[in-house]
Amino acid sequence: MNTEKKKALQALKTARGQIDGIVKMIEGERYCIDVSNQIIAVQSLLKKANILILEQHLTHCVKAACLEDKGEEKIAEIMKVLEKIISK
Repeated sequence: MNTEKKKALQALKTARGQIDGIVKMIEGERYCIDVSNQIIAVQSLLKKANILILEQHLTHCVKAACLEDKGEEKIAEIMKVLEKIISK
């Protein structure tokens, strides 16, 4: 597993732990703004993980495909993901 994937995995594990904490906060009827701030923190971790995964994909999969003159499909995949990210 390369560095980008390791970092993404760590961010996702941290996010999972934070989500468990958020569930407990809601069950414990914690202050809504505190809950919301924790949700924002998890969203940030998920974005970070996604960027790391996309970076890994670009530097390995897309690069390899382009070197083999087969990059069009990989570029199209990236464009679809970027459209989803940008349209939010």
